[in-house]
Amino acid sequence: MDGVSRGHFGRHRKIMPFEPDAAPTSIDELRNAAREKAASLNQHVLGYGATAEREWAAAGISAPDLPAMRKYRLERIRAELKRRDYAGALLYDPVNIRYATDSTNMQLWVAHNATRHCFVATEGPVVLFDYFSCEHLSDHSGVVDEVRPAVSWIYLYGGELSGKRVERWAVGIADLVRAHGGGNRRIAVDHLDPEGVAALGRLGISVDNGEAVMENARLIKSPDEILAMRRAIVACEAAMAEMEAKLTPGISENELWAELHRSNIARGGEWIETRLLSSGPRTNPWFQESSARIIEAGDLVAFDTDLIGPYSFCADLSRTWLCGDDNPSDEQRDLFRIAADQIGVNIELLRPGISFRDLVERAKNPPPDCFPARYGVLYHGVGLADEYPTLPHASDWTDDTPDGVLTPGMVLCAESYIGRLGGRGGVKLEEQILITETGCEKLSSYPLDARLLAR
Repeated sequence: MDGVSRGHFGRHRKIMPFEPDAAPTSIDELRNAAREKAASLNQHVLGYGATAEREWAAAGISAPDLPAMRKYRLERIRAELKRRDYAGALLYDPVNIRYATDSTNMQLWVAHNATRHCFVATEGPVVLFDYFSCEHLSDHSGVVDEVRPAVSWIYLYGGELSGKRVERWAVGIADLVRAHGGGNRRIAVDHLDPEGVAALGRLGISVDNGEAVMENARLIKSPDEILAMRRAIVACEAAMAEMEAKLTPGISENELWAELHRSNIARGGEWIETRLLSSGPRTNPWFQESSARIIEAGDLVAFDTDLIGPYSFCADLSRTWLCGDDNPSDEQRDLFRIAADQIGVNIELLRPGISFRDLVERAKNPPPDCFPARYGVLYHGVGLADEYPTLPHASDWTDDTPDGVLTPGMVLCAESYIGRLGGRGGVKLEEQILITETGCEKLSSYPLDARLLAR
């Protein structure tokens, strides 16, 4: 070997990337082999790991039938599209894409960079327009008929030439509508900038707001979705337990909050939507984001998980804990009992057939000295994220608040924040509840702080 060759290779061995008798012989074969390998190692194929599976087995929660769940979701979407007379749905919201395809790709990044979208034909294929070289990310789902490279016309890529890109993008969408719409040129779109609406309009495609389609499709959960949600809640509550074990005087809010993130990711969870954790005087008013404040003995620590866990299901639970070994003050116990009583009464009201308006009229409100600092809603829907409906206190009901009826398969969160206006502390509690055929079932089970609950 000459000096140039030795200098280039050094002491490293050249390793064959394929078995000689199975080595691809063309670029296309190489691409297909790479795609198949990546698809076989997809996170959704590999599952959620031994820790999560052990906890789910201990809780007695069987695995959801994912192919059945995916089929159910597409049927829900298409039923809504037919009911509203649309040729299809164009989806940009990563939560909606997950619902339609059960695939993920850089969920938070694509939420604010429009580089991934999906077209669901009412009568026809599901076409996923994915990020460059990401075809393998949906091969596991069994419901995506075709993957195409997304044409992104955000300024990040198009600059002052974005107008040309949007025209190229619109041609691709319009061709799908013409091919599969049966003459119908109306589509439902969840999020789209005005340039896209105008470009489609020039090609004869009418765009309407698709949020109603997707929120109503996601409203009623299948039995397999409920199993997946139960598993997400078990994972969330295990993460909460690990977080509570770290709660000692001297830890910062950020350090404590990081434990919930760590434990969620370790169980295959995806992200946390907010930073709602506060302690001591920062618990009143609510909606303080986690900070560098050092938590002290005797502080209340309140948080809202807003956690997107395994299977991309939301576990939206709130608890308030007492830091340290001391007993709570009378004021802390009083606030906690008010919150716990409100949540308890309002859960008991949940049953199929009750109207939204009737529910909030019957609901227990905070007492007058705590009412000005009340939480913004009494109940809200939950699934892959916070979902429709949102039910305010009766006094906050306006003529543009939608009414409806609770139906089996809906899942709601009951919320309470109790703090006195201008007071030092506050208590946040929240539970997740399934509407059943005969009433309701509380899906969350993490115990309330016994010291604060004691009378």
